[in-house]
Amino acid sequence: QVQLVESGGGLVQAGGSLRLSCAASGRIFSINNMNWHRQAPGKQRELVATITRGGSSTYADSVKGRFTISRDNAKNTVYLQLNSLKPEDTAVYYCYAAVVAYNGGPLSGSWGQGTQVTVSS
Repeated sequence: QVQLVESGGGLVQAGGSLRLSCAASGRIFSINNMNWHRQAPGKQRELVATITRGGSSTYADSVKGRFTISRDNAKNTVYLQLNSLKPEDTAVYYCYAAVVAYNGGPLSGSWGQGTQVTVSS
């Protein structure tokens, strides 16, 4: 069983910054990709950013140049730095991790519980 716990959300004015963290714990042999997704009210959940174990990252067009994803493999933690925030960034942000629980085991996806980010205009 793997648990993902997000933190760092909050209320910020447009143009401000936040840093989200997501720590994975439990039975973990290794973690492949780690993602951040978000879901705004009345909208589908969307992928915001992905980072591989080796540190390669990709971003949704809507956040390129403003958000930065990073990870600390030793801590099983992924981060999302949110800069130049806009009201349309308001959403619940979820982390996702593709986890191998034991050597030779299958890849299994786990989600965090979400953290609210609200950007006021």
